[in-house]
Amino acid sequence: MSVTLDIRLKRANKVYHEGEAVAGVIVLACKEPLQHHGITLSMEGVVNLQLSSKSVGVFEAFYNSVKPIQLISSNIEVAKAGKIPGGKTEIPFEFPLHAKGNKVLYETYHGVFVNIQYTLRCDMKRSLLAKDLSRNCEFIVHCQPQKSKVAPTPVNFTITPDTLQNIRERSSLPKFLIRGHLDATNCVISQALTGEVVVENSDVPIKSIELQLVRVETCGCAEGYARDATEIQNIQIAEGDVCHSLSIPIYMVFPRLFTCPTLETTNFKVEFEVNIVIVLHDDHLITENFPLKLCRV
Repeated sequence: MSVTLDIRLKRANKVYHEGEAVAGVIVLACKEPLQHHGITLSMEGVVNLQLSSKSVGVFEAFYNSVKPIQLISSNIEVAKAGKIPGGKTEIPFEFPLHAKGNKVLYETYHGVFVNIQYTLRCDMKRSLLAKDLSRNCEFIVHCQPQKSKVAPTPVNFTITPDTLQNIRERSSLPKFLIRGHLDATNCVISQALTGEVVVENSDVPIKSIELQLVRVETCGCAEGYARDATEIQNIQIAEGDVCHSLSIPIYMVFPRLFTCPTLETTNFKVEFEVNIVIVLHDDHLITENFPLKLCRV
């Protein structure tokens, strides 16, 4: 006999803040009356830390600090064992969103080595012959906006062969001069990163100009830590040999879930950087790196 189980939250965007109530309904749909042994609903918030392959085995002490950190854990009994009538049944529920003990509710974030996730799970126990049903539903937690104003701290940059680091033979580099600015390095996460870049001159034609958003995740403890930088997104802002002395706008929206306000705790850190990458026709790669501080206002 077919039966479907679903969790529907009242808020369409599924975004909640600490102290609010996560409310919704459990929807059960079946053609005929259904016997069950109880329906439970649990809420869980977990930080999962993972080591990159290069760090495994380097620090023995890591294995303790890499255990999942539980931020929320609570469950309720929605319905005692009994019968559900045929058709569609909706059971309302409400969970207060409070951290466990002295823990802090961090913002939802899906990274590579750090994952902060909040889920609701509904379980329906059934008789031995029928399979138990369960359904998961993720909801999103945003941290409370900060009260203070954000100072944008704009930054100007000039890139020439002399300003570059990590170069073996500076003499073999073509001549170029690239200027520009970012309007803010202290960024509001809900607003775009803006600025401009100007190619004043370049001996070698330019192939492409790109903006690369990078997450820098650090897991570890007092004995040592592993710091890994991975790309979140790459946006091409210019293609081909651009006109010299023409300002090219920089505009990048911070993707939801894959970014969060810059976070620093005892066991892990999540930071962000942006790279302006200029690819020359001879495949020389010129990269200028800017650390960003993201916050929510």
